[in-house]
Amino acid sequence: MTPGSVSYDSRSTAHICTHGVMSRWRLLFLAVSMIALAGCDGRPTATVARSDSTKNAAGEVARGTDPGGAQGAGASDSVAHSRMFEGADDTAPVRLNPRRTRHDEISYSAAIRAGRKAIANWPAAPAVLSGAILPQYRIVAYYGNPHSKRMGVLGEYPEQEMLSMLDNTVAMWRKADPSTPVIPAIHLVAVVAQGYAGPDGKWRLREGPDTIEQAYRWAQSCQGLLFVDIQAGQSTLQQELPPLLTYLERPDVHLGIDPEFYMHHKREGIRPSVKVGQMMSTDVNYVIQVLDQLAREKNLPPKILVVHRFRADMVPDAENIRPTPRVQVVMHMDGWGPPWLKFDSYKDYIVQHPVAFTGFKFFYHNDTKSGEPMLTELEVLQLLPHPLYLQYQ
Repeated sequence: MTPGSVSYDSRSTAHICTHGVMSRWRLLFLAVSMIALAGCDGRPTATVARSDSTKNAAGEVARGTDPGGAQGAGASDSVAHSRMFEGADDTAPVRLNPRRTRHDEISYSAAIRAGRKAIANWPAAPAVLSGAILPQYRIVAYYGNPHSKRMGVLGEYPEQEMLSMLDNTVAMWRKADPSTPVIPAIHLVAVVAQGYAGPDGKWRLREGPDTIEQAYRWAQSCQGLLFVDIQAGQSTLQQELPPLLTYLERPDVHLGIDPEFYMHHKREGIRPSVKVGQMMSTDVNYVIQVLDQLAREKNLPPKILVVHRFRADMVPDAENIRPTPRVQVVMHMDGWGPPWLKFDSYKDYIVQHPVAFTGFKFFYHNDTKSGEPMLTELEVLQLLPHPLYLQYQ
């Protein structure tokens, strides 16, 4: 089966609908020297102090610390919290689009209240090293695969139209929040869950260098980032991550992993999308360790790891995920549906299961099926913690 003929299966769950077997895209380029010294807009990057003790009583690496002893120069926890929870004490009534329903308003208010309550217990951020993108910047990413029109904008529109759309979307976020610089990104599904087992029975397709390099050129053309994404099917992260390390050695390439299509913990041979997949914290921590080691060995600025989630059981022990200063973890609300459903999902699966930074997903088609307009930048910006990774499919 060719990449363009990949199986597509849309589903719904009791709490939120999911996207099809494929989707994600868009990039932005930052040279290491620019990131390390000032970032895109010339601002100095924030740095942070780290605790002298990085292990708990059991000898395990504690949350928010760097087992390798990476040093920051300032105070990171306050930097991250100020970015993610700015305005959290504001008691002014929330403002939604006039076309929203009463159900939307109730769920929106509940999500914001939950965010305010989460401030005190939000995990301490690891040290912010020189060159770190979060929390100083916001990322706006386009998602997909160029071989499929059904996976997202990356394959749905001609190249120049898609890039122009991304430029416009980035401009809207800059206007909505001028205080936070915005970096565009291309989020490419580089390992694609398939509707058939294939010769090795892994139910996934690996994209070749031509496709990945094409996406990287798109990212560079808009001075953005590239994310390569893994939908592993019946394969494992241990098998699928190493072939991508050659791209992740580049300072402007980052990673996404998708529990929805990770069937390793499900029954052997089950087709992706028949059931929603699952990753454990040990799976995510394996990826963090590999990226951390890569950043150390290649002297790279910190990597970003995006973990997609729209149900609790997709990462049932998320509290055990261990970010490091060299790997900034984004827990990304990846569900589609009407506004109230997206607000509920952000509250239930992101806010109430804190890891580090947060993301929010927009679907150009699936979010508007009910006739309501897609959520606006200003509506999403009122959520707490404020999402710093925004993805469009």
